[in-house]
Amino acid sequence: MDYKKILEETDALIHGHFLLSSGLHSDSYIQCAKALRFPWYAEELGYGISLKISAYNPDCIVSPAIGGIIIGYEVAKHLNIPFLFTEREDDGLMKFRRDFDPSTFKRVAIVEDVITTGKSTKEVIELLRKHGVSAICTASIANRGNLIEIEGLPIATLVELPLNNYKATECPLCKQGIPLVKPGTRKFVMGS
Repeated sequence: MDYKKILEETDALIHGHFLLSSGLHSDSYIQCAKALRFPWYAEELGYGISLKISAYNPDCIVSPAIGGIIIGYEVAKHLNIPFLFTEREDDGLMKFRRDFDPSTFKRVAIVEDVITTGKSTKEVIELLRKHGVSAICTASIANRGNLIEIEGLPIATLVELPLNNYKATECPLCKQGIPLVKPGTRKFVMGS
């Protein structure tokens, strides 16, 4: 299966001048929600990730909201295991809500839509640790940060897309006067 083609055909891979939640600027953005809005693509992408992480034998999938919810659910469905998700509180910190309790699980896999810097995944890893749970691996539809591990955990990904990222002070798109767009859902905090 050509997973990059799915992203392109659904306009999930877009080009322009974007402010990422990491604070970096980029000439490209991956909006996996555009691909995941089609149940048949969500199912296919979830199945692909489930094949990549099944050898780790997870007993639960945890995803950060909002971007990871659909793909995490699909992976859990294919592996026939429970699915939990974290949510950001008003203070910006990840929390388990809805009476979700990860402490009963021993082999948790973290599934995201896109990994750039690994910040959300690191937050979920830390939250799981606070609940006495260790994650065994991470996974995503796309890895745009060229990362090979997060906090010592392997990353399984369907599409490697090392895209251009720039510090705001060094961004050639800013210097060209191209308008900056802030896509996504995470609130941007200067210095985060």
